[in-house]
Amino acid sequence: MLAFVSSPRFVDHATGPFHPERPDRIRAIHRAVRAAGLIHSPDPFPDFEFDLGAMARAPFEMIEIPPRPAELEAIRAVHPPEYIERIRHICAMGGGVLDQGDTPVCPESFEIALLSAGGVLTACDAVMTGKSPDGKSVRRAFSAGRPPGHHAEIDRPMGFCLFSNIAIGARYLQRKYSVGKVAIVDFDVHHGNGTQAVFDADPSVFFASLHQHPRTCYPGTGYEWEIGTGAGRGFTLNVPMQSGAGDDEYLAALRKSVIPAIEAFAPEVLMISAGFDGHADDPLASVDLSEEGFAQITRELVALAETHCGGRIISVLEGGYNLRALGRSAVRHLVELGR
Repeated sequence: MLAFVSSPRFVDHATGPFHPERPDRIRAIHRAVRAAGLIHSPDPFPDFEFDLGAMARAPFEMIEIPPRPAELEAIRAVHPPEYIERIRHICAMGGGVLDQGDTPVCPESFEIALLSAGGVLTACDAVMTGKSPDGKSVRRAFSAGRPPGHHAEIDRPMGFCLFSNIAIGARYLQRKYSVGKVAIVDFDVHHGNGTQAVFDADPSVFFASLHQHPRTCYPGTGYEWEIGTGAGRGFTLNVPMQSGAGDDEYLAALRKSVIPAIEAFAPEVLMISAGFDGHADDPLASVDLSEEGFAQITRELVALAETHCGGRIISVLEGGYNLRALGRSAVRHLVELGR
């Protein structure tokens, strides 16, 4: 079954009234999964006014698992102690802006960032043990937390991201469960520069990213020639997509480049940086994916995991800033993950 790891507390990371990475993103996902029948527990945000539109009913129900805060040891596997302390200190002093203007934090942000990273670790535990804390069978998991993570570099917060959540999860898989090889597929419309930086010289983690071309989209990295360095050369794959690329172009690139490369790598676990800001209605980029496109991409990745990873997938929320598109696209992703 599919585990859904999330918490109402993720709205406590306050970014300001006009920031695109806002608490309503979590509210929208919680509303959407309930509208689709994926979860039947009470909506933690009953007063949230949100036009989701008509939703098809999902063929199954997910297992809800509350996240735990990440242990500092797990964070230190990716980020140096002085970096972690800097973020903690800024939050403790009342908050501020961590980079050049787009990564604000409030007093609660450090604690919530630990919870967001911990949601990924909670999802890893469920998938690797094959069960939830209450003993229900789990094959795959989705961690719906914020702040997101794939732009956070080893010693630099950026792009709304504080800690490199999925990288922390990959290191956790290797250290706790002795996983030899992990593959990460990032289909967020923005290049996952932080994830790439963590594993740039590491041949044990294959990182593949499909994203809008860096000439036309933040953060300006992710060119085809970025393939890793040293021992990690050849274990990074960037597939830039042109503005206006849609479902057909993404699926063709996935089938031509990403899937064969991961098949050759033969990972034991597949992780996904699931950003839904490639949707045609998203305000922060100009790629034209549809909800069905996200479903098709997920379907291909599930088939890949079934063949090479024993079906094991840990998916992690990244971007998505049009609330309706985010909620509906996340549901399509979840339905395919749970089949």
